[in-house]
Amino acid sequence: FVIESGDSGAPALVLLHGSMANSFTWFSDVPALSEHYHVFAVDLIGEAGFSAETRPSYQSGAYQKWLDEVLHGLNITTCTMVGLSLGGWMALRYATVYPQRIEKLVLLCPGGLFRERRDFLWKSLLMKLTKGGVHKTMRGVMGDTQAQADGMEQVLAYVALIGRQEKPRMAKLALFTDKELSRLTMPVYVLFGDSDIILRAQESIARIMKLAPNVHSEILPNTGHAVVGQAQRILQFLNG
Repeated sequence: FVIESGDSGAPALVLLHGSMANSFTWFSDVPALSEHYHVFAVDLIGEAGFSAETRPSYQSGAYQKWLDEVLHGLNITTCTMVGLSLGGWMALRYATVYPQRIEKLVLLCPGGLFRERRDFLWKSLLMKLTKGGVHKTMRGVMGDTQAQADGMEQVLAYVALIGRQEKPRMAKLALFTDKELSRLTMPVYVLFGDSDIILRAQESIARIMKLAPNVHSEILPNTGHAVVGQAQRILQFLNG
């Protein structure tokens, strides 16, 4: 399932959301991005959107094959790809396998660069059993300042609804090898929050900057894992 917006003659930009979410993730970013790009917001398979419910192994290679089929179906030969969390991992996976098809890569708190903080997942599962636990967990994911931003109450409500209905995946994301990351020859923008309680921002950035030749990175203050609403930063990088 894909939500399409913007001028069909503009360069293609593909958005990949994170786990336990869908393309609504990008509701505050799409208006600005669509002024410059032909935007395709893709619902990932196995997540809380309208795409297939199948959840292949992260180790199998099925995700990049599926995404390649989606792009072929949309007649996208090359594109800029923006991925958030799990979507960042998927964008990385695709870019390491098909680097010639990615013009620029934007990674918002991407998985797969460094080991995850596994204690968060278990705490979130326990919180799900308490009254208002999902909402509290999502506030922790976003960080206090980010959770108070304009429109974030809508996001919190939507994510909390998904959290009450969907079963999170317990499998670890596959870590990228040094050889794989060295294939990222395109311009890459990596953005993390300094209060990320799921991923290790400093270590993740240090690793990709060591291995890929053209990486720009930024760590946002008072920001958690859900780095959304960053259209202006993304456009500044893409159009700079």
